[in-house]
Amino acid sequence: MKATRLAAETLRVLPRKRLSKMFGVAAAARVPAAMLARAIDVYVRAYDVDLTECDMPPGGWPTFNAFFTRALRDGLRPIDDDPDILVSPADGRVEDSGPIDANAAFLVKGKRYEVGELLGDPADAARFEGGRFAIVYLSPRDYHRVHAAVEGEVHTVRHVGGTLFPVNRIGLEHIAGLFAKNERVAVFQTSPTHGEVATILVGAIVVGGIKLRFEPSLRTNSGPGRGTIRYVAGLRPFLRRGEELGRFELGSTVIVLTTKESAVEFSFEAGRSVKVGEALARAHHAESSANSRGA
Repeated sequence: MKATRLAAETLRVLPRKRLSKMFGVAAAARVPAAMLARAIDVYVRAYDVDLTECDMPPGGWPTFNAFFTRALRDGLRPIDDDPDILVSPADGRVEDSGPIDANAAFLVKGKRYEVGELLGDPADAARFEGGRFAIVYLSPRDYHRVHAAVEGEVHTVRHVGGTLFPVNRIGLEHIAGLFAKNERVAVFQTSPTHGEVATILVGAIVVGGIKLRFEPSLRTNSGPGRGTIRYVAGLRPFLRRGEELGRFELGSTVIVLTTKESAVEFSFEAGRSVKVGEALARAHHAESSANSRGA
């Protein structure tokens, strides 16, 4: 406990954003093939990365970042085909899940988070009162692309500036309001089945960047947050359930928020591993409809 607290206090005084930007630049740099291969091999061994799952390009990866954001082989993450299912947006560990209270706040490991703070605008918080949340932590060994938890249009994207603490156990236990302090990107979707769903990509120390597939102009870890992008009707990006939404360039954590209209129940307990496309939650109305039909 003393060691982790000391590590947390050390992280507080480090130039975390500057270090993360430097790591990001280094990860994107082209280096001699032998040096890159050695670096990747060390990383794979250290974190037990399963390379049999990835779609390796001919001749290997051109940069360390290309390796880190590697694609998976086609068909390796089947998407649950039940439309009432909200699928996991990422490979990782379910850090926590539960209710959002009537004041638009929830607890993670006993620490309170305000939805308005997380989303970067308190005006958005009321829509999620009485909803649910789930947090998926991506470890260094995991596949680091993020996918849509539901099908529907993206009506808003918000880039919230912040610092970059680690999102591992040290950060969660010793940094109050961790997820609301770190730089992050919130993606708001409207789903025919689940209503409004927010997917928040949270940055972390050594994260070179967060990128969205449908909004390539957005850049993180490069100055103040860009703010809010609102798409007009008819020009809103449409994502199928399980379609790639974005990616982490080193890092991190994904938070999914639903409204009370969705009435979902998350099916994974804290500490459980989850894969992209697996059922993370199911809408209650699916069970109610089935019961009504049976009656």
